[in-house]
Amino acid sequence: MQIVLAPMEGVVDHLMRDMLTRIGGFDLCITEFVRVVDQRLPARVFRRLCPELAHGGKTAAGVPVRVQLLGQEPHWLAENAAKAVQLGSPGIDLNFGCPAKTVNKSRGGAVLLKETERLYQIVKAVRQAVPAEQPVSVKIRLGYDDTSLTLDNASAIAEAGASVLTVHARTKSDGYRPPAYWPWIARIRERIAIPVIANGEIWTPAQAAQCRQEANTPDIMLGRGALALPNLAQCIRSDQQAMPWPEVLQLLMRYSEFEITGDKGKYYSNRIKQWFSYLKLQYPEAVVLFQQLRVLKRNDDILVLLQQKLHDSLP
Repeated sequence: MQIVLAPMEGVVDHLMRDMLTRIGGFDLCITEFVRVVDQRLPARVFRRLCPELAHGGKTAAGVPVRVQLLGQEPHWLAENAAKAVQLGSPGIDLNFGCPAKTVNKSRGGAVLLKETERLYQIVKAVRQAVPAEQPVSVKIRLGYDDTSLTLDNASAIAEAGASVLTVHARTKSDGYRPPAYWPWIARIRERIAIPVIANGEIWTPAQAAQCRQEANTPDIMLGRGALALPNLAQCIRSDQQAMPWPEVLQLLMRYSEFEITGDKGKYYSNRIKQWFSYLKLQYPEAVVLFQQLRVLKRNDDILVLLQQKLHDSLP
């Protein structure tokens, strides 16, 4: 079984990757997307979203971090894929699953699921630009409005030379509404020969087992579930118990303790608040704490509140 940490835009940054991979259970991380339009981007763009490039393309815990690209032009995606690998990314991931309206309006992400030939041309160009020993992974949804092109898209991606396909088992129109249609992944596996990773609606070890069975694949990608339960990967892999709330508070404090000033301070305080929207799904204590934390804007104030709550939670 391989467990991959999903590339959740706006929340799974390098700090979150560092924390979750230190907890353990993950085999691979994917970055937030690098938006590619009509140029070869400078190295600083890749290093900003993937600081791990300076450390062999791995987190401090030794988990590989693969750069993700989002765009619609085969040539420029290929150019930037070659650049990312040159900088140290262990392979390339292509995003054809992002459901965000702003991204889709500019012909990126899930909207490309309407264009099977375009998918093929993008993957083929990137595959040719990246050294053969480096994987090219692709993430899709089941479709944009419906599943009429699901199998054709998967086949095109495989035929173009993708190394592995990750499938979020919902359409763009489905958004994140339950359920995820895991049996569709099994149908895709019957059609293509490359490995397929199942993604979508995995919040518990029981759901992970059900997903693997219905999708007929050993490999899964965790996103929102890993934010709601930080040791979910270890719970799935080695039957760990759910992380106690005091340990979650310590994680939140570690996230807040990074030396950040000015606008960056707002950036990280906002990300902590985003994290709480997921923690509330697993921890009742997070619901109460969020009511106090949501009005705070300074990182120092957030840290003081977390320290107080940790002290109160210990026997």
